Amino acid sequence: MTDPLVDEKIEAEEEEEDFANLLDSYESALNDDIRVGDKITTEILSIGMDTIFVATGTKIDGAVDKHDLLDENQELPYKVGDSLDLYIVSISENEIRLSKALSGTGGFNQLREAYETNMPIEGKVKEECKGGFNVEIMQQRAFCPISQMDINYIQNPADYVGNTHRFLIIKFEEKGRNIVVSRRKILSMEQEAAIKEFFNDFTVDSIVDGKVTRLMPYGAFVEVFPGLEGMVHISEISWSRLEKVDEILKIGDDVRVKVLSISDGKKPNQYKISLSIKQVDENPWDSKKFSIKVGDRFKGKVKKCLDFGAFVEIASGIEGLVHISEMSYVKRILKPEDVVNVGDEVDVVVKSIEKDNKKISLSMRDAEGDPWIGIKDKFAPEQTVEGTIERKERFGYFISLIPGVTGLLPISVIKKCHKPSKIEKLNIGDKINVIINDINLEERRISFGTTDSNDESEWKQFSAGSKSKNVNGISDLGEQIKNLNLKFE
Repeated sequence: MTDPLVDEKIEAEEEEEDFANLLDSYESALNDDIRVGDKITTEILSIGMDTIFVATGTKIDGAVDKHDLLDENQELPYKVGDSLDLYIVSISENEIRLSKALSGTGGFNQLREAYETNMPIEGKVKEECKGGFNVEIMQQRAFCPISQMDINYIQNPADYVGNTHRFLIIKFEEKGRNIVVSRRKILSMEQEAAIKEFFNDFTVDSIVDGKVTRLMPYGAFVEVFPGLEGMVHISEISWSRLEKVDEILKIGDDVRVKVLSISDGKKPNQYKISLSIKQVDENPWDSKKFSIKVGDRFKGKVKKCLDFGAFVEIASGIEGLVHISEMSYVKRILKPEDVVNVGDEVDVVVKSIEKDNKKISLSMRDAEGDPWIGIKDKFAPEQTVEGTIERKERFGYFISLIPGVTGLLPISVIKKCHKPSKIEKLNIGDKINVIINDINLEERRISFGTTDSNDESEWKQFSAGSKSKNVNGISDLGEQIKNLNLKFE
């Protein structure tokens, strides 16, 4: 039988040993090998009124001035548990001070240490000078070339004067009498780190918001993240036919884009990103809302003219072809530009749809109306009508009765009329009286005769009758000629 007191003592010793092991394990995980200028990743432990406490990976927690972490709106963008990359500014037995950059007063050794450790240092831009700016860092004068002040091109250098920024010392010579600093390097490193973080969620098929930064003949560049641009080819801007990029976009426009592809650029940390604006929305041809039917009438916009016809957009992203033969009943069309130009709005009727091939045939002339409809109610055989000479061919003259309705006066008929030269002297556009001989509605043909054809038949009748004599045996030719002349008068 065991003694309860002994068992209790053994249990206490084991707990003490376990605690000691845990403590040793914890302390062994801490990094005591840190020094001023080191950049470390910390975690916010607590946020006080003026100080933020962070884990340093050592037995001593770090302290950061709260003011050092405020954003441009003087607000703290962090919370407990967030990770930060900070620099060791000072180390003592009781405290480790950290900061996003060195600031305040300092001497030669501190500046050199900042130079050797690539530690950011705060500086105030005092004035412009030849080729750049004079910057005050820790009460020392330094020079920042204009090319090293920002990532982007600087249009107005005066905007930077009076501002305080973080810089890296890129040249430290003559015991601190020649100091050159760069803000661009810090911005580039921060941008590179931010872009890597951004790529965790930025993948092919992602849809993100961006801003148009440049327009080119072949497409538009869109910034999807500060310092990260992609290109939208002109064919990916809209489902509608587009001739010029600036028909839809302008610099500064906010757009939503879909990521089509991501590949490495020619230089390190560069990316070639292909984007699409149109694929953010559903293809109108594939949409369940596609409801266009044969016979539908639209007012469309001419997008392109070719030798064989014109493409007309009848809905967003949906175009149809008006063949040159479907442009007019009224006149003969030799080229689309005789009737329409790009940008014109025209009335069209849907003649056929091939949805699988994304093809629609349209007609402008059907939208205007077929002038042959009801033509027999307006005209009839043996009717004398006035027409206009539309075209003269070797086989006859085409005579227009009304716009879109044309018939033929054959040359053989003209030659047989009483005075063919009178008709032959007429020009295109001249008026002429003709007789309708026949109307063929199925073939859309009308044949004409001349108005003096009756005179011709009467002359033949007269010629036959001229051989007869009167009751006295005397020819009545003179009497008939007299009567005929009276009729002509």
